[in-house]
Amino acid sequence: MRFWGAVLVIALVHGSGVRADTLNEALAGAYVRNPRLNAERARLRATDENVPQALSGYRPQLNAGLSTGLQGVRNLLPGGQALWNQLRPSTAGVTLNQTVFNGLKTASAVRQAEAKINSGQADLRSVEQEVLLDAAAAYMAVLSDLSLVEALRANVTFLRELLATTTKRYDAGDVTPTDVAQAQARLNRGLADLNSAEVALAASRSTYLQVIGAPAAQLAPAAPIDPLLPGTREQAAAIAGREHPTIIGAVFEIDVAQWAIPIAQAGLFPTGNLQASASTAKDNDPTVDFISQNQASVAGTLTVPVYDGGRTAARVRQAKEILGQTRIWLERVRARAQTAVAAAWATNEGARVSIAAAESEVKAATVAVAGVQKEAQAGHRTTLDVLNAQQDLTAAHARLIVAQRDRVVASYTLLSAIGRLDHKRLGLKTPDYDPRTHYHQVRDLPYGLTTPSGQ
Repeated sequence: MRFWGAVLVIALVHGSGVRADTLNEALAGAYVRNPRLNAERARLRATDENVPQALSGYRPQLNAGLSTGLQGVRNLLPGGQALWNQLRPSTAGVTLNQTVFNGLKTASAVRQAEAKINSGQADLRSVEQEVLLDAAAAYMAVLSDLSLVEALRANVTFLRELLATTTKRYDAGDVTPTDVAQAQARLNRGLADLNSAEVALAASRSTYLQVIGAPAAQLAPAAPIDPLLPGTREQAAAIAGREHPTIIGAVFEIDVAQWAIPIAQAGLFPTGNLQASASTAKDNDPTVDFISQNQASVAGTLTVPVYDGGRTAARVRQAKEILGQTRIWLERVRARAQTAVAAAWATNEGARVSIAAAESEVKAATVAVAGVQKEAQAGHRTTLDVLNAQQDLTAAHARLIVAQRDRVVASYTLLSAIGRLDHKRLGLKTPDYDPRTHYHQVRDLPYGLTTPSGQ
């Protein structure tokens, strides 16, 4: 039994003085380095550019043109004489276009783009939740697999000693060859279980590296985040209904669909434009009495749509149907959020019960192994009885390890289900990525090809 005394379930800091990474540090690493989260941030930054694109509808459009070339002209004079001239005409001009009225299409497009950004920010929060939950699960998977490997190594050590003891007793004539064979078979099974656990640990380490962006080293024990959780299931459901990012994003998607209707309806309104232009032309044609000509003009145009084959009307009807679809989708998102809360709450409560049961099982199995060993030494138990008791204890330790892992992951899952799994509430020591910063940097930019990050 001295081997089991060295096994610390979930707590794998071996007292060597080496500093261990904590779960919060791993989550902070995922917040900074996770490729999925960083890609979502880049996607939102691209979405931010929809607002300055929409605002460009308020601004004038200025175009400049320049043309030049070589032209050959053959003039036929009276009497049949042909006169060839080589001309070099050139023209330069600028044109300024300003939209005066377009059925409020620009204003609606700006509001739609802003609603899309709000929806994108909610989506980013949702992705952050998923990444942090994946990171917590990856951390606990490595931690639990490490614990299981340690437990199975202790089991193999125990079985090796038991085989050695059984072999000596066989040489002394106290046991039969069957006892030796049984001990050898259980040792081989223990070695196979240890190998499977080491393979699972390698896979968990790979997932950890993928999610968190750094290899798993020494890992400190982790605890559930019960202080951040609501006290009742009803409170959890109410919080999710108000704060879950998927619900907030779906609400903003309704705004996006709502503004699509006036954008489509703008095709039914007149369009007014103001155009100013200036140009200069040069020509060396001897048949004309000037060599240069300068022009300037200002003109206003009003275009009134009369009939477009029903295209605009179809777009308006389509936008209305999409709005209806989006509203229905919001109800589905709300229902799914409530279902997720109920499932997460039940899982978290079940994990509490599982840990209590697993701890009791380990205590009872430990006592049973010690008792069976003493009875076997007195001749009242067989080697098989000792092996079975040891197998029960190993299985109990494995179930306790899994229960402790599930307990921590379940608490993070519940916090995610109510929409509060983010770096601020967890108190992660990491720079805060505020998506509004980039939005305000680019919103009113009238020109420039360089992004705020310098790309």
